[in-house]
Amino acid sequence: MNKNTEPNRLIHETSPYLLQHAYNPVDWWPWCEEAFAKAKAEDKPVFLSIGYSTCHWCHVMERESFEDTEAARLLNDGFIAVKVDKEERQDIDSVYMGVCQALTGRGGWPLTILMTAEQKPFFAGTYLPKRGRFGQTGLMELLELVRAQWNTDRARLLRYGEQITSAAERAGTAAAASRFDGRQVIALAYAQLRGSFDARYGGFGAAPKFPTPHQLLLLLRGHHLHVGDRALEMAEQTLTAMYRGGIYDHIGGGFSRYSTDRQWLAPHFEKMLYDNALLVMALLECYQVTGTERYRYAAEQTLGYVRREMTGPEGGFYAAQDADSDGEEGKYYTFTRAEILQVLGAQEGEHLCRRYGVTAQGNFEGKNILNLIHDATAPIPDKGLARQLERLRAYRAGRCPLHTDDKRLTSWNALMIVACAKARRVLGEQVYLDMAEGAYRFLMGHVLSPDGALCVSWRDGRAKGAGLLDDYACLAWASLALYETTFSPDYLRQACRLMERVISRFMRAEGGCCLTPEGGEELLYRPVEQYDGAIPSGNSVAAWCLTRLAALTGEERWRAAAQRQLESFGGLFQARPTACTFALLALMQEVFPSQQLLCALPDVGEKERFAFAWGRTYHPQTAALVKSPADETTLSALAPFTERYPMKDHPLFYLCQDQACAAPVATLGEVLDQLPGSVAIKP
Repeated sequence: MNKNTEPNRLIHETSPYLLQHAYNPVDWWPWCEEAFAKAKAEDKPVFLSIGYSTCHWCHVMERESFEDTEAARLLNDGFIAVKVDKEERQDIDSVYMGVCQALTGRGGWPLTILMTAEQKPFFAGTYLPKRGRFGQTGLMELLELVRAQWNTDRARLLRYGEQITSAAERAGTAAAASRFDGRQVIALAYAQLRGSFDARYGGFGAAPKFPTPHQLLLLLRGHHLHVGDRALEMAEQTLTAMYRGGIYDHIGGGFSRYSTDRQWLAPHFEKMLYDNALLVMALLECYQVTGTERYRYAAEQTLGYVRREMTGPEGGFYAAQDADSDGEEGKYYTFTRAEILQVLGAQEGEHLCRRYGVTAQGNFEGKNILNLIHDATAPIPDKGLARQLERLRAYRAGRCPLHTDDKRLTSWNALMIVACAKARRVLGEQVYLDMAEGAYRFLMGHVLSPDGALCVSWRDGRAKGAGLLDDYACLAWASLALYETTFSPDYLRQACRLMERVISRFMRAEGGCCLTPEGGEELLYRPVEQYDGAIPSGNSVAAWCLTRLAALTGEERWRAAAQRQLESFGGLFQARPTACTFALLALMQEVFPSQQLLCALPDVGEKERFAFAWGRTYHPQTAALVKSPADETTLSALAPFTERYPMKDHPLFYLCQDQACAAPVATLGEVLDQLPGSVAIKP
């Protein structure tokens, strides 16, 4: 293994992932026109490697191959090697991950692509060992074979590349619109989730298990709307099982990427900003519905972790923390029993070990992942135990380094802003609004240009990448979340601006949005992503934002755009609705009874009191606006229907449904009496 003393071209990049490879002996290029021009001029194929900085198998492939002089020599002699950070270039990753899935039936990172200088792939795979083993192709053998075929039978490779490109484009751009019955689609999604539910350990399907919080949000709202008799049970059992397991960090808060086993004990230890944002949303909604303290506690601890370890000094939230420390997965998070006794002392250490299932034998490679799987009550720590956990956290922080990917991604930051804004509404703590608004100001000041264009990411003083659908849609969602937390119409106006850009730059005439903007960098094709993976797709978030804007403003243009967007999901809704559960949240707004609440509040202090009282109530089908003397004109421009409702010298609440409004009432309690199934958290 070898690291150069002189860096390659990646040293000039800002991506932590690319910088990790800056001293490889491989002559890496970043994705750029010059790299492909060089491949064409030198008549070489392109070796494309896509990954991210906290990816365990990306680290393994680097150690085995990209730091190896023999493998580097073969790459440098016969190929132009290009490195891409999938988090900075989601568009490139989407295109070539689609190729890999079309070709192999699976995907993952690191993603390995061989292609022509015209960017047409003829091989796709994921992690490759340096040498083949147990039937798995090795990188060296693959490169030698391709180099030989490039020189002797190139026509065959090129034909194969054309076939792959055509197949991937068909799969990546298909968004069949068709008629569907919305309630039947939602009932089918519930039935599919129930069919794959693990009744013993919670979650869906077999190991590895992923959190997929948007599925839990669908179940919670399905429970509210009486869709399925076990919806709340499935959501609660899954959230409780994750909290009890090792996927939840009992020492420092926050959730790891996924569980490698069925019972949520042994995680893949990397922590991603988006997982924690979406899980906070699900935990808070479950707390709203049930009032159970463990959901509040887990949400608070997760947000405390984000504030402490994932917030940059310049503002905004970091992208991820690594699974590996000192080259060993999980080293940072696991403990021996003796180590805990040494840190806490015999008496307190024994107490903590009993509570969190710590043994001399260990439960993970001879060490222990703290967990509550053995305790069905899943208690939250008392004050004494909380102090012991804090001592372990302080000890752990100084024990071994943990790499943090400190770039700020626009879409992921927006998701955490939504989570923090929701925490302010539900829990009432000002610190969560400070987190949300601080990150929002950071994005407005660092990734948004004066003409309204967004960038994908920011790091080390530089914003990079033309914004993609996910960036605009997620930031619009964050703007709506902040409006519904503060009722400042400036946030509503910004949401409108962002979604106008989505419609003009990303939406196709037949509905459905491309990932990349019209007129952007030309790739193999413009993918249309509708599947909700670990993160809801940009199309699903756009559908949610459009339906919410239609409800808040009453404007037909938003209603028509929302309908067109939802209709584009028709084929997927009918075939596999659980693949787009976040889009189903938008569909629920349209096919089940929904309400608009206009609050005419003459006193500014009333606005904040209403915001907190409203936030402690679960009412997912109701969109609320607040009209006050200070912002009456701005609100009227965004939602002209509000002009019809006068303001008096005392609060008035107008509740509307199906284009008809009830007589105004003077208190929020009277409003809640009119809302079906409304649930308030007990003080």
